[in-house]
Amino acid sequence: MKATLALRDIRAAHDGITVLHGIDLDVRAGQVVALLGPNGAGKTTALRVAAGLHPAQSGRLLLGGRDVTGADPRDLARAGVCLIPEGRGVFPNLSVRDNLLMMTFTGRSRAEIEEIAYARFPVLAQRSSQAAGTLSGGEQQMLALARGLATDPAVLLLDELSMGLAPLVVAKLYEQVAEIARQGVAVLVVEQFAAAVLGIADHAAVVVRGRVERQGHPDGGLRDELSALYLGSSA
Repeated sequence: MKATLALRDIRAAHDGITVLHGIDLDVRAGQVVALLGPNGAGKTTALRVAAGLHPAQSGRLLLGGRDVTGADPRDLARAGVCLIPEGRGVFPNLSVRDNLLMMTFTGRSRAEIEEIAYARFPVLAQRSSQAAGTLSGGEQQMLALARGLATDPAVLLLDELSMGLAPLVVAKLYEQVAEIARQGVAVLVVEQFAAAVLGIADHAAVVVRGRVERQGHPDGGLRDELSALYLGSSA
């Protein structure tokens, strides 16, 4: 099956210093791919290249088999690529409802967006009039996911979903991510703490110093190798 999203020999730099040294990665519809590695390994840069937010020095970015290297991030978003960045990306001074209202630019009605959001995350319905900045960290992440799903993405890019959240909350969020993938979305998750995501991942790639050092099914021995590949793994 053709990959929905593919990175082919991607090289990228920050301030003239190369941080990605030929990354190859495939993410297929219905699949959760975990991109793992220590801080500074290049994981977020790879995710930003996939979203069109960071230029590739060389290599190709493919979406549904079509070369979209160098495409404007807004064009990639319209083509179905949705990035939920580290830090959740909600508007803290707006209510939950108004955060969702802003997603009507996708062409869906407010009622439809709210129905989808509240069905997936019932707690947001209870908090609908509350300012997003007063929600718990987990609830803010739910709102960020709900906003992203309003775009009906083909590809969902998640950066450090677990950041600052309790393990139980993280587990529930990743259950939702697995459900999103089961509905046919290609999901690429950047995560420093491997244990948070390996339970739902179909495939994992470990990036160390800008290179994919190991990839495969999480149960194919990769889980046992993680701590050897990089320090700081909680797998």
